[in-house]
Amino acid sequence: MSEQKMSKQDAWEYAIGMIRVDGLEPSADFLDMVEREKRGELTRDDMKKLLDTKYHMKKSETHAASF
Repeated sequence: MSEQKMSKQDAWEYAIGMIRVDGLEPSADFLDMVEREKRGELTRDDMKKLLDTKYHMKKSETHAASF
């Protein structure tokens, strides 16, 4: 069985689709970060730091969270 890698575009479309299946809508800020990550302007770590800051997450609360 061969392993196929998803493109960034496909991975983000899948992830956002999973959010929407749950009846939620990603914020405009989050969607902007996604677009910036796709263009290489942000890393996933950058996104995590921005989201942690936005939602005032303490380091001890985020150590188990990952993207």
